[in-house]
Amino acid sequence: MKNLKLNLFLSLSIILLSCQSSVPGMAATTPPSHKTWNELLQANVNENGTVNYKGFIKEKAKLETYLNSLSTNAPDRKTWSKDEQLAYWINAYNAFTVKLIVDNYPVESIKELGPALKIPLIKDVWHYKFFEIGGQESSLDEIEHSILRKEFNEPRIHFAINCASVSCPPLLNEAFEAKRINAQLDKVAKGFINDSSRNKITPDAIQISSIFSWFKGDFTKNGSLIDFLNKYSTVKIKSSAKVSHLDYDWNLNE
Repeated sequence: MKNLKLNLFLSLSIILLSCQSSVPGMAATTPPSHKTWNELLQANVNENGTVNYKGFIKEKAKLETYLNSLSTNAPDRKTWSKDEQLAYWINAYNAFTVKLIVDNYPVESIKELGPALKIPLIKDVWHYKFFEIGGQESSLDEIEHSILRKEFNEPRIHFAINCASVSCPPLLNEAFEAKRINAQLDKVAKGFINDSSRNKITPDAIQISSIFSWFKGDFTKNGSLIDFLNKYSTVKIKSSAKVSHLDYDWNLNE
C-alpha cells in the first residue's frame, strides 16, 4: 500500500512538472540579441531623439522580426542577470511603442490610440494589450509599472523608456545592452535633466518635467528630489530652490 501511494505521488509530481514546463514563458530562455533594434534606431532616430516613423514603416518587417525575438524570449529571472533583464524590458517598451505608432501612422499623439471599442479596465493606450511576452498578452503599462518600477530599484528608467511624445525623454538612438547599461542610464539621465527644452534649471528656481511630479516617490527614496537632480545637473541647485512643473507636450516626437 505504501509503495502504491509512493508511485502515485511520483506520477502526480511528474505530471505537474510536465504541465509547468509547458506553460508559455516557463521554459528556460536566453537573452535575445538587440543588434537589429540597434540598427533600426541608428537608422531612424537622430541624436536628439527625433524619430523618423516613415523610416520605421519601410523597415517594418525587420522591426517585426526583432519584436518576435522579444515575444518568444521572455526573461528567465533565475538565469538572466539583472542587467540582462533590465536591458530587455527597456528595449521591449521602446520597440513595442514604436510598433504602436507604426501600425497606426499617421497620428498626432499616442494618446489618440488604443482599442477601437471601450473595454473594461482598459483606461488608455498604455493599458491596451497589443503584444505578447512568453505567450502572455501584455501592455506597456505592465512593463513600466508591474516590472520596471516594481522589480528594479532604478529611477533612471524614467529617462530610458520613451512614450513617443515631444516632452518624453528622447528615445536613445542605440539599444540598451546589459554590459554597458549603467553608463547608458547615466547618459540618458544627464541628457534629459540638462535639456533646457524639458527642464529649466537655475540655482534658485527650477521648472522641471511633470515626470518628476508623477513619479516623485521613485526619485526621493534616498533623499530629496533636488538631491537626485544634483547628481546629474550641471547647475548646482540650492536645497531652498523653488520647484514648479512644466506642461507636458503629448504631440508625436517626429
